[in-house]
Amino acid sequence: MQKTLFIALLSFLSLSLAAQSGTFHQFKAESIDGKTIDMASFKGKKLMVVNVASKCGLTPQYSKLQELYEQYAPHGFEIVAFPANNFLSQEPGSNAEIKQFCAANYGVSFTMMAKISVKGNDISPIYQWLTQKSLNGVTDSEVKWNFQKYLINEQGELVKVISPRTAPDDPEIINWLKNQR
Repeated sequence: MQKTLFIALLSFLSLSLAAQSGTFHQFKAESIDGKTIDMASFKGKKLMVVNVASKCGLTPQYSKLQELYEQYAPHGFEIVAFPANNFLSQEPGSNAEIKQFCAANYGVSFTMMAKISVKGNDISPIYQWLTQKSLNGVTDSEVKWNFQKYLINEQGELVKVISPRTAPDDPEIINWLKNQR
């Protein structure tokens, strides 16, 4: 009897903590075009959330991101990219300039958001959630550089943090896309 009560109490506490931390789907943010995007619209899709910059040594990753998107979007995958100017001022442009750069140089068709801050005192609420275990329920992380990737499952839960230098088509990411349904 006590064991059953104890298990029930633990289950209740787990559910309470999960509800407290929320999911990626709880957020709304501005797109690069100035429209509000409700992240709940991505329910049922796997997501890669990535902070991007136009003047970074890793900027060529846009090509691999676009290829990944084209290959896996028909299978329920979306990329949500947040331009950020947090690292050596490598994203100095306006939203319009960033959008034009991405279209002209990389043919980007995945979801591009308005420029935000991914660290520091002005960190966006989405990146607070991505980087704080107390909010995401999985892990604490620090955005180390441009093109850090966060993998989010179909339920809006953080699954994994991927290093900025890891290519978007790395086997670890591809395996996650193919195997975790």
